[in-house]
Amino acid sequence: MLIALNKPYGVLCQFTDREGRRTLAEFVAQKDVYPAGRLDFDSEGLLLLTDDGALAHRLTDPRKHAPKTYVVQVEGVPNEAALAALRRGVVLNDGRCRPAEVELLAKAPGWLWPRDPPVRFRKSVPTAWLQITIREGRNRQVRRMTAAVGLPTLRLVRTRIGDYALDGLAPGAARTLA
Repeated sequence: MLIALNKPYGVLCQFTDREGRRTLAEFVAQKDVYPAGRLDFDSEGLLLLTDDGALAHRLTDPRKHAPKTYVVQVEGVPNEAALAALRRGVVLNDGRCRPAEVELLAKAPGWLWPRDPPVRFRKSVPTAWLQITIREGRNRQVRRMTAAVGLPTLRLVRTRIGDYALDGLAPGAARTLA
């Protein structure tokens, strides 16, 4: 079984939490499925859940280089040097990242839902939207990459993992894929 979930902001990628925070159990009733990879508490978007260990391994094994695509709102406006650094692969405290595919978007995608709570707005600080595709999956990697080039991430939405995409799935909604 394979389930696509549009994980909302502020939800843990686990089914229980001793601290009472929101978990996947609120959105996925299917038993015996587990996340294939992680998505941070403060990130949103596509999360795949499966009961197939081999499939989970294929989706998450860094040696397989499965592409993961994100739409990212950053603080500041990237210059060409920052975009080039992301495309080359920035150096983080745990080593150099593989090169990323990076596109500067003219504005937030039209399909993007409002976040609850909204991202903090500051009139004097511009923001920009990027589409970033990576082929590894280090802890908080996209956030650390944008911070390394002087563009802190304000909002991060995963839209695709390999061949699987959100495809209009509403926040909190799940769809059985296989």
